Amino acid sequence: MQAIVVFITASNEDEAAKIALSLVKERLAGCVNIIKGIRSIYSWMGKIQDEAEVLMIAKTRESLFDALARKVKELHSYTVPEILAFPVIKGSADYLTWLEEVTDSTFP
Repeated sequence: MQAIVVFITASNEDEAAKIALSLVKERLAGCVNIIKGIRSIYSWMGKIQDEAEVLMIAKTRESLFDALARKVKELHSYTVPEILAFPVIKGSADYLTWLEEVTDSTFP
């Protein structure tokens, strides 16, 4: 299994919690952290935006990325949500075993 972490921003904590809960319930992620109080400065539709957001950090497997991204887009209020995946180079063997188990739809 190739573990990945996925960064996803959302407009507020309630939206992030709704997305995170769905990802974990559907076994598309083993865990999603929600970090409040980030400030995002970005270009959108030709204008510079300066907005408060929250950041979700989802831990999952690379093979689930496409399904995870589809679910995020389905639930997200943004037209183009940030969904960026990064490989896990190393991790605790116990944690990675747990992640593999909880993202396996055949696991009880």
